[in-house]
Amino acid sequence: MPSESRRWLKPRVPRHQLYRLAPRKPPASKRRRMLDAWDRMRYSIRTWWAWAALTILLLIFGRWIAGIATGFAAFIFALTQPRFHPAEAGLDHDFAADSPEFLITMTGLTGMPFVPGNSVKIFNNGDEFYPAILEAIESAKSSVTMEMYIFWSGAVGHRFAEALSLKAREGVPVKLLVDAIGSSTIGEENLKILEAGGCQLAWFRPIRWYTLIRANFRLHRKSIIIDGRVAFSGGAGIADQWLGRARNSKEWRDVMIRVEGPAAQHLQTGFAQNWLVNTGELVTGSAFFPVPISTGEVAVQTILSSPAGGAAAAGTMYMLALNCARKYLFIANPYFIPSRPVIEMLGEATRRGVDVKLMLSGDHCDTWWARQNSIRLYGKLMDAGVEVYEYVPTMMHQKTMVVDGVWATIGSANFDNRSLALNDETSHCFYDPGLVEEARQIFLEDLQRCRKIDRDQWSRRGLWCISQEMFASLIQDQV
Repeated sequence: MPSESRRWLKPRVPRHQLYRLAPRKPPASKRRRMLDAWDRMRYSIRTWWAWAALTILLLIFGRWIAGIATGFAAFIFALTQPRFHPAEAGLDHDFAADSPEFLITMTGLTGMPFVPGNSVKIFNNGDEFYPAILEAIESAKSSVTMEMYIFWSGAVGHRFAEALSLKAREGVPVKLLVDAIGSSTIGEENLKILEAGGCQLAWFRPIRWYTLIRANFRLHRKSIIIDGRVAFSGGAGIADQWLGRARNSKEWRDVMIRVEGPAAQHLQTGFAQNWLVNTGELVTGSAFFPVPISTGEVAVQTILSSPAGGAAAAGTMYMLALNCARKYLFIANPYFIPSRPVIEMLGEATRRGVDVKLMLSGDHCDTWWARQNSIRLYGKLMDAGVEVYEYVPTMMHQKTMVVDGVWATIGSANFDNRSLALNDETSHCFYDPGLVEEARQIFLEDLQRCRKIDRDQWSRRGLWCISQEMFASLIQDQV
């Protein structure tokens, strides 16, 4: 037998043995098709090597301007090649969300356990959660850490910068990790305030020519951790549009939660891992990871999702919950752009008697591309038996799901390919009757401020609207 150091000299595995013992794929009728006909067409349009070949031909024939344009298109398409949640089989389950198998499977698939001994509070809108977060920062004794997609200039950004700077002046370590794209408008004034106080701020994946290959992967988490014991997380960033109580178009509707107890350390873990990658510094010690202390009776599962893992945990969580719903499935999400398998699963849920309601952002949606892609899919969703609602008063930004009165999740992950395959996200799951009922009541109250989409009216929306939707779908996997 050759020595271990010489094993690389042995021939590669023979081709006929590569898939000899691989699991056999189920028949086509049992597999989920990831793409429909239009999906295949639009991905053919975005094939980067075809544009690269066209660029070469244009340059050969002296068409320099056209060649530069197609070359740029090839470069962009190469950097933004589609990535998907890979599940196409094994999505049929005979257990419900109220069964022990559900929790065990959710833990096993995501690798995140339910941690007991926590107290949890849900906050609605900026006038509730901003004062609570600032109060927690002001009471910090040992550390303040943050992962944030949006930290913008303005009244709210200025107030947070001052609070963080003041805490750093008191000798408390303050470490901030902000996304280089989402927080690019943090403002010079806020940076000076943070710097003067002694805060540490690192940028998550700043755009450089030598980092373009990973520039598409962003930090979409919104987490603030105090002393390693109290954590705030949810859908809201630090910006003025979240101020208020969602009374008009200038006050966004959103939900945040406060977790106090052992589960807060899981958010600290997510911060520490990304801080290490971006700064090279290990975050250690009791200031950041204190001995866990029980503060309540709620078990919390904190799902840290990242494209680095290959199969993003947020997508796994959503798909398992869809399959295990038996009574009702209430989803509130601003950017709902489901894949073909998800639409099929929603249809299967309605056929087995599940009441499926989707609450989405309406006319005040802040992203034209996302809204057009959502509207395009309304017909398929309604044909599957799903009730689709649009939030009327303002931009609805929370990301929640409630299943059968037994399970709920609140987090940062949108129901689109960007969140499920490209971003770092955080979701908190609960199996507590009181919290689940509170999340259900919040959904039903918000539903009173929505309009239900009518199938016939949607089908008469006109050729111009349809054209916009088809154009927007060319980058459906990026919004």
